[in-house]
Amino acid sequence: MRINLAMISICLISLTCTSMLNAQDANEADTKRPSAFQKDETDIAIDKAIEYLVSKQREDGAILDKSHDTTMTALSIMAMASVGIQPADPTPKGQAMQKALSFILQEDRVDDKGYFGSKDGSRMYGHGIITLMLTEMIGMGASEEQDRLIHDRCQKAIDVILSSQKEKKATHYRGGWRYNPNAKDSDLSVSVWQLMALRSARNDGLQVPASAIRDAVDYLKRSYSSPLDRNGLPDKKASGFTYEPHRSSPTFTMTAAGLLAMQVCGEYDSPLVAGAADWLLEHPPKWKERFCSYGTYYYAQGMYQRGGDHAKTAQQLVTEMLLEKQATNGSWTAENSSEKGHGAVYATSMSVLSLSVKYHYLPIYQK
Repeated sequence: MRINLAMISICLISLTCTSMLNAQDANEADTKRPSAFQKDETDIAIDKAIEYLVSKQREDGAILDKSHDTTMTALSIMAMASVGIQPADPTPKGQAMQKALSFILQEDRVDDKGYFGSKDGSRMYGHGIITLMLTEMIGMGASEEQDRLIHDRCQKAIDVILSSQKEKKATHYRGGWRYNPNAKDSDLSVSVWQLMALRSARNDGLQVPASAIRDAVDYLKRSYSSPLDRNGLPDKKASGFTYEPHRSSPTFTMTAAGLLAMQVCGEYDSPLVAGAADWLLEHPPKWKERFCSYGTYYYAQGMYQRGGDHAKTAQQLVTEMLLEKQATNGSWTAENSSEKGHGAVYATSMSVLSLSVKYHYLPIYQK
């Protein structure tokens, strides 16, 4: 057999050139493809936001720019924790977080019964927020002493929530909470913070009766706007939650809050969860809507829990809205009349919590 050496040489040269071109194309593609460690727009926005929060820290450790110093500090700590910062981190941010925790753990921040809502005037709203933050931080303190204080404050704060839930109330208010520990009525906005704290505390192994969670979930169900039949199925396929039971007009904020709370309590397959998630697809967040910062936080986390197209749609909408509205100093300030007076620390913390779905660090928000 005669072998054409010239043809073999041409083929080899052609293969070599093709390999070189393919390698060059691959290298160019790699330079265009973002690295796993390369920060995207959301990462950069969050970094700027955390820097802003740290810049608002007082000498005593509190982080705020308006009022309710204990509560705003707790929200700031939750925002930091939601993006992976810990009090034991040997960084300026870690040190700021440790100092903020120390402020909240001071004896003058809480009364003898374990109630946080009196000192800074935040009432049960603040108490629920602070308790949730502390339950999420158990075991994450910068020292054994700080961990012990967190645990002790947590159980007493949880006991306040449990005691408040047991106040004698009309049937439709049972299982919920209102502005003060001894309130005789309930609303969903205050109740969701307490329920989230209870759920987080139970996950931590603190003393939380299963009946307390069950009663709170029953209250949520009574706050669903569509009537339920004897089997617990709603008349309307897509509907939402209301501020108080037996109201017929759902709102964006309450529907988002109810959606997250139901799922955190394990009600993933509830038709109320499916209905609320579908309702929210038709009623997305609007920047100047009442309580937008508050509602967007619940919306982002609740739709993430729902998963699928609901999660993808929500994450895209929230990211686009918040990145557009962030100030050059890294902060956000609400533009609706209901939240504008709460200040930039509040809105910035809520925005970070809304954007943090991509990280999933806080246990309460993990599926």
